[in-house]
Amino acid sequence: MKRKIVLGIAGSSGSIYAKLLLDALSSYENVELGVVMSKNAIINWELELGPFSKNDYPCTFYEKMDFFAPFASGSAQYDAMVICPCSMGTIGRIAAGISNDLMTRSADVMLKENRKLILVPRETPFNLIHLDNLKSLTLAGARIIPAIPSFYSNPKTVEEVCQTVVDRILDHLQLENSSFRWGMTD
Repeated sequence: MKRKIVLGIAGSSGSIYAKLLLDALSSYENVELGVVMSKNAIINWELELGPFSKNDYPCTFYEKMDFFAPFASGSAQYDAMVICPCSMGTIGRIAAGISNDLMTRSADVMLKENRKLILVPRETPFNLIHLDNLKSLTLAGARIIPAIPSFYSNPKTVEEVCQTVVDRILDHLQLENSSFRWGMTD
């Protein structure tokens, strides 16, 4: 049985995280992947990484205002949603229960259905409003995985540094990956 996962890509900087995660999730045969991107996400992707094409990925892309997307309803029984990167504006709307587009509606569905919602903020510094919103979302059941890389694996490239965050996301989605494991030797 395929795991049904939604990937939201919001408009903050950090498109490399979204690309690495999209590449990884697209590679799993046991994952049915739906993707929703904001307009700013596409703009940032192209500023930071170059041209973006939906045709490069074997998944279904949904428009930001498509409330007929399956994961806009709990009855579709999606297993998890990740928003990566997740802007503080998106976090604020989710924390306030504002479901004004497919991304925030889907996040609301994950919370109300008690399903896994992973938010990957990529802004810094956090102000008190950000921290309060993150606390509210944590109390509501969301998992916050900030785009804060680890270095104990001795990464050599920007991609390897960013992959340390993506690997943690994959771990929390309970998907096998070849992440560096503390205390493990080859």
